Amino acid sequence: MNVYWFFAEEFLAAKVQFPNGVGAAVMIEAYAATIDTAAWVVLLLMFELETYVLEDEHFTPPITWSLHGLRAVCYAFIVYAFYGYIENLLSLDGMTPIANVSDLCALAGDWSYSTTLDEYTEITAANCNTFSTALSFLSFNNMQAVVDLDGQKEIIGLAWVDVINSAVWLLVVVVLEIDVRLQERNRYESAVLYASNVIKFVLYTALLFAAIYWGFNGDFVDFWDAFLWLVAFVFIELNVLEWRQESLERAEATASM
Repeated sequence: MNVYWFFAEEFLAAKVQFPNGVGAAVMIEAYAATIDTAAWVVLLLMFELETYVLEDEHFTPPITWSLHGLRAVCYAFIVYAFYGYIENLLSLDGMTPIANVSDLCALAGDWSYSTTLDEYTEITAANCNTFSTALSFLSFNNMQAVVDLDGQKEIIGLAWVDVINSAVWLLVVVVLEIDVRLQERNRYESAVLYASNVIKFVLYTALLFAAIYWGFNGDFVDFWDAFLWLVAFVFIELNVLEWRQESLERAEATASM
């Protein structure tokens, strides 16, 4: 559902951001959240298969290579989405003041107002007085859209959180990939286990703060999506710990025979 909601939101925003249509060159900038979330859904399923559904004896070479190949594709799209978030942030640089406009009603009919990041509402004679009481406004680059100074600061803050959140999640899966590889080789122990837990505690804390920030400054879908991913990866972490415990029990049973 989140994939659909992000697509619906970005589809509407793209009509304002790219009035001439969304070409391949700007696809990731227009649909970064949709592509990112879809890739994460598939990646989550891959992790669930490897850490919980499949038993150790199921990891034949074809299965292993298939899982790794699908994950590699997902990572490519996630990195691509990370680039899209950076492009979105950079596109906010250089917003320019609109000269001789102190009332949004003067822009009714031709312009849209940015209510938050990637959300725009057409300015009409009926709603022009409801968006802002500011006396000066800024226009987005190459767009018929405006926002006041406070709105600009909030939008830039949200764009930064998108970039930071995406980067932190990339670090999370790097650590998790290392955990899984070490667990497959029965080396997920002692200092390595401790270091992994400390690093992930810091990373998950950063993601929690991002979710809280969206809860107060973003929209509900951003907050709900961040919350769901944290819950999902808590289960993946529990899977890895359960997998480790089962490996230890099998090793103890073998040693006592």
